[in-house]
Amino acid sequence: MRGHVVRRLLACATALAGLALAPAAAAHDPVAPDEGGSRLFLVTLRAPGSTSYAGPLGAAGYQALLSARQDQVLAAVDAPLPLYRWTAALSGVAVELTDVQARMLLDDPAVVSVEENSVRPLASLAGSISSIRHTTTDPASRRSSGAGVVIGVVDSGLWPDSPVFADVPDLGPLPRDFTGTCDDPGLCTSKVIGARWFVAGFGSDRVRSASSLSARDDSGHGTMMASIAAGDAGVSVRIDSQDLGTYAGAAPLARLAVYKACWTAPDPADDGCATADLVTAIDRASADGVDVLNLSVGGSSSLDTVERALLGASSGGVFVAAAAGNTGVAGHAAHADPWVTTVGAAATAVRGGSLSLTDATLSGAMSSRRSVSGQLVYGRDIPAPAASADDAALCLPGSLDAARARDRIVVCERGRIGRVDKSGAVELADGIGMVLTNTRGDDVHADFHAVPTIHLGKAAADTLRAWSASHPGATVTLRPGGAVSTGDTVPAWSAPGDPEGGLVKPDLVAAGVDVLGAEQPTATDPARWNNASGTSAATARVSGQAARVLGVHPTWLPDRVRSALLTTAAPFDATSSLRQGAGRVDGDAALHPGLVYDVQVRAYVRYLAGLLSGARLNLPSIKVDGPATVRRTLTSVGGRPMYYSVTATGFARHQVTVRPEAIRIRPGESIRYRVRVTGPADRLPDSGWITWLGNNGITVRIPVVIAR
Repeated sequence: MRGHVVRRLLACATALAGLALAPAAAAHDPVAPDEGGSRLFLVTLRAPGSTSYAGPLGAAGYQALLSARQDQVLAAVDAPLPLYRWTAALSGVAVELTDVQARMLLDDPAVVSVEENSVRPLASLAGSISSIRHTTTDPASRRSSGAGVVIGVVDSGLWPDSPVFADVPDLGPLPRDFTGTCDDPGLCTSKVIGARWFVAGFGSDRVRSASSLSARDDSGHGTMMASIAAGDAGVSVRIDSQDLGTYAGAAPLARLAVYKACWTAPDPADDGCATADLVTAIDRASADGVDVLNLSVGGSSSLDTVERALLGASSGGVFVAAAAGNTGVAGHAAHADPWVTTVGAAATAVRGGSLSLTDATLSGAMSSRRSVSGQLVYGRDIPAPAASADDAALCLPGSLDAARARDRIVVCERGRIGRVDKSGAVELADGIGMVLTNTRGDDVHADFHAVPTIHLGKAAADTLRAWSASHPGATVTLRPGGAVSTGDTVPAWSAPGDPEGGLVKPDLVAAGVDVLGAEQPTATDPARWNNASGTSAATARVSGQAARVLGVHPTWLPDRVRSALLTTAAPFDATSSLRQGAGRVDGDAALHPGLVYDVQVRAYVRYLAGLLSGARLNLPSIKVDGPATVRRTLTSVGGRPMYYSVTATGFARHQVTVRPEAIRIRPGESIRYRVRVTGPADRLPDSGWITWLGNNGITVRIPVVIAR
């Protein structure tokens, strides 16, 4: 798969060598005031890593040269031996330094950045791995997807015993260009062909005692992401004796390489991924030869060592998908650099059910396929003797009076604890069903509950409360069926792009609410299933879709894969592309995009050096801060000559014109076009779309954002 990268490296080696001379314009002084003692720092040298080198020394010789240069730089400040060395995606080290040594290194012309090690969260919502929605389908179009492609998953490890990671005959021969190994041979199969782990940055002394110092998963997050990206097709899904169909990951025939860099601590608030471990995982994955890199981890929206490592990975031919994060409007999309495909989350239809009253019916989310009838009682009205009414209203464990909950359907308010923990409390109190109600908002989830449960939004919950007041002790019925759908939306917690930034971020969105995947099996349940919500799940889906594209087009480079995913995505949020990017990914359409936007590595180098603005990169998106003229280049990847016409739509406050208005283009040909934005210079936001429509019906669309 990765033999094609050599051609690119020969063309761009000279340009990447310029990275050594690029000023660190985006860097900042990361060294805190002198605190005494030493701390772990990430030190990046200006020379590029071996994935960006195609000179006469060869990879091994060049890596030896980089290591010698690293030793020379460290010796100049009398630093100890590093905990980690990086020579593939970038040249650098993780090393214990005093503040004085760190500041001395900042002044070394061979050093581009010095950054203190930090811990970042995984990009799943807290407590979200506990439910189901809509992804149990196993479409035939995906069953043969991703063959020959290796997805590297930088996460919390993997538990390989789930049936979604079983060997299947259609996987074919092992990729010859992958050189990764298994630190724990028991983890690897024909499906999982690499497993490594890195803990020095997090600290083995900070890891929870029950955690495994190996590549095995401790939290379930890595297993879930790997299954969403590349779980086998045709695997039966059964939960609590319910048959829920069959499962398939986004690219079922892709192989997996696991890089454990995220750890659990005694206090869950301390869980996370140390940047030193993340950079090491990215560096090793690049050296091993993965084709796709999945990073379902939060991060900074500015340039740092992790982003520099991702640039090295991308320059070496690795498609990188990274999570935008779950900060909502409190922050901006993480991983906001142009060489990363930044992924936000989308919510779609929920498995539905109904709550039948004596004279009305309310709709909500419900995963159970079992109907149940009983008297309705509010948890607030039946507190246990030692519990408060407020605790009982939330159905906290042990807060309900079993004598008054027995054989009844209990109404529980959302909040304080996990949603499924509330149904567990109802079951413990001998209740037969639960109505989960929102106290604000109408987002609902079809979780796997201990008793049949319907989840109502605030509007329906208010209606139920008013009805209950006039019908005390009435019998109600929970019934499964249908779906709750308001169309595709971007959840409020999915981080938006920065209006003052130079790029459209996130690049696109994917299903990120209640996404089904595999969990660690147990002795009594070898095929466990659960759901995850967050931009992490959305990122895993995009990684799988990228593997599908590479399975069909094995010589395509990362920028071309990203272009195929973005230009064929389906937009749905009319308010701003800084929420949805290009729209929701459409894996089938991305296999045949018609036209693509290629970006040369030398352009990323110039961007990094501050010599080229984001608007001038040949990205499949445009971001300007007012009236401007920008240019883009289209390349045909179709099999025959085509005619395309162009439209500019959706803009409310600006006029956007495209010239030429139509093109005829041959296979492999590239044509440049110009986009002119005119209108008020008041910098109020505006957005819309430029769409090229082919005479065969292919649509090639990019978002345009005018904001600052």
